[in-house]
Amino acid sequence: MKKTWIYTVNIAAALGVGVLSAFVSGNMDVFQTIEKPPLTPPAALFPIVWTILFTLMGIGISLVLTSDSKTGQKKESLRLYVLQLIFNFFWSILFFNMRLFGVAFFWLLALWILIVLMTVSFRKSSKPAAYLQIPYIVWVAFAGYLNLAIYFLSK
Repeated sequence: MKKTWIYTVNIAAALGVGVLSAFVSGNMDVFQTIEKPPLTPPAALFPIVWTILFTLMGIGISLVLTSDSKTGQKKESLRLYVLQLIFNFFWSILFFNMRLFGVAFFWLLALWILIVLMTVSFRKSSKPAAYLQIPYIVWVAFAGYLNLAIYFLSK
């Protein structure tokens, strides 16, 4: 029962960050009106992908927290997890609300580094937790391409 609760809370919290981010930055009109680079997916795909990624994040941190690893290692993973969630949340505001495409790109680069560090930390406690973050790493790298291209196209 305790493990189920940990998974439920962590998945709900991760999804909650995503929903709150979408609500706060809810100006998807920006995305519709800006010039977009080749390979830009349809707008409808983004919430689907992010729902999957936030769910994988919640499962990943749950695997770490329920692992047999030492408390210090779990705390390190949790700190990186929370920090990357904060960076993830604020990227949407920088990009959609403030339209600071250049700043948002560097913020996204910092987010990507945090995700990689988090994944390395997760691996010390749970290899499956780390593997579950690979789609997130790839998606944020792709988002970096889109963000940087939009920056140059908007100049």
